Amino acid sequence: MLNEPGSAVELPLPSFHRPSQADDWAFAPSVPAIHEAAEFWRKGHGIPSAAADRRKVHLFLVDTQKDFCFPGGSLFVGGRSGRGALDDTRRLVEFIYRSLAEITEITVTLDTHFPHQIFFPSFWRDESGNAPAPHQFVTGDDVRAGRLRPRVDLASWLADGDSKWLLRQAEFYCDELEATGKYRLYLWPPHCLLGGEGHLLVGAVQQARLFHAFVRGARNDLVVKGDEPLTECYSVFAPEVRTRFDGGPLGTRNHALARRLLEADVVIIAGQAASHCVKNSVEDLLGEIEGVDPRLATKVYLLQDCMSAVAVPDVDRPGAFLADFTPEAEEAMGRFARAGVHIVRSTDPIASWPGLE
Repeated sequence: MLNEPGSAVELPLPSFHRPSQADDWAFAPSVPAIHEAAEFWRKGHGIPSAAADRRKVHLFLVDTQKDFCFPGGSLFVGGRSGRGALDDTRRLVEFIYRSLAEITEITVTLDTHFPHQIFFPSFWRDESGNAPAPHQFVTGDDVRAGRLRPRVDLASWLADGDSKWLLRQAEFYCDELEATGKYRLYLWPPHCLLGGEGHLLVGAVQQARLFHAFVRGARNDLVVKGDEPLTECYSVFAPEVRTRFDGGPLGTRNHALARRLLEADVVIIAGQAASHCVKNSVEDLLGEIEGVDPRLATKVYLLQDCMSAVAVPDVDRPGAFLADFTPEAEEAMGRFARAGVHIVRSTDPIASWPGLE
């Protein structure tokens, strides 16, 4: 029977799937056509409802959005190879199709931003009154020295018109971020703006997600993160800094989402980027696990071939990078494995993964 623990069943790829869809910014699935194909697939392969699964397998996809997954996106995660997220997407959707009868539910996160966020150049002004270039760090010392300051007119809606409050908050935020030892504030190009095309899920991922939902009767939820302008939110479970200098809140931990994931027997994680949003989300999930039972880490599986690290090429120096976060991603993977998380490949059947005998 499909989805019996220990089952080695893998399904063929559906006829509508094309590997080239993972490279195509413009590709968008036809929902009626996907629904019709799903009905045929379910009956033809005898695939049961997800509600009947004896082993609950939850696939958790982090930020598989156009801006991250295509070279035309504003923050393409190309990795060192230059094709990172493109190849990750193709492997990911093929994993979903082959493992359709094993995956109980798919949840995807959506990085969601507005034009002015503390990690966008548009939030800041330099000593000449100009917006700084992206791909540079901002420190508390930069703010104190006046090298960079928040754009004054943003205070009208961010701080009830109090530009001094906004300046103090920006300084505090940078200091708090540095005090964690994880990050300095990094200025990213504007990306995943709500209402823009770059915010959308990659068409090939949306197609696979919908097909799975229609075949298996699954909920397949969406989770929004990152819409608070005064803090970063790499992790879907919590913002990087959760309080303002005056004690007010910037966000809270999403304990409910972590609990829902951990209700599954198997939690599979993939997405972008391995060095940032995937890494921080896994770290926070492990923090939740530590507070319950550290042994639960063994139910988490990371698809290492379906995620890439941020590596920003330097166009003036071929082969060099303005920023390369690959070492941070690799170090995190090692830590996760030592905590009990399984590092696996999408090309290996789920039934062959360690701990699922």
